[in-house]
Amino acid sequence: MGLKEWLIPQDKHFFNMLENESNNVLDGSKIFLEMLNNYENIKEKQQKIKDIEHQGDDFVHEIFEELNKTFITPIDHEDISALASAFDDVLDYIDGTAARFVLYEIKKPEESMIRLAEVILKQATELNLAICGLRNIKNPKDIEKRCIEVNRLENVADDIYKSSVALLFKQKDAIEIMKLKEIYERLEFATDKCEDAANVISDIVVKNS
Repeated sequence: MGLKEWLIPQDKHFFNMLENESNNVLDGSKIFLEMLNNYENIKEKQQKIKDIEHQGDDFVHEIFEELNKTFITPIDHEDISALASAFDDVLDYIDGTAARFVLYEIKKPEESMIRLAEVILKQATELNLAICGLRNIKNPKDIEKRCIEVNRLENVADDIYKSSVALLFKQKDAIEIMKLKEIYERLEFATDKCEDAANVISDIVVKNS
């Protein structure tokens, strides 16, 4: 065992907790896209997402509780905290957006909303694969490639968001414009938070490889 391995705890429970949170975000992303693609019984589907969001809160609390009582961690305290918070934010925006479809009585999601939900799911998938590679960081280039893809997808989401909001203002119903614009904003925020998570993972790889 080398000096680094002796100093840094071999207990990988922090990776287990981060992977649990990442899997939870992936589950929420899948159900959200399914909700928009099959836009029926949306209250039940929104409740499933709410349940996943509550589970995510439990995961985050568990991570922070463990951080508060652990002096030496496999990766920096700050990175674990930032990553847990970014994943939590992604799920919060997904949950908040799903709730607004119900509360605002949206009759049908616009095609661009579905495209943004697809982007979020792709980002969550890449992040999940990247997270699983952090345990040993045997292939840092593969992890970095996935982080770059998450950033690329965020740029795609930006373009979709800008063009969609521009089209909204060609409508005449001001209340409807406000409702749909808020949904678009929250979808775009979710993609931003995915990018934040990817940036943290990229920093972890640089520090530990």
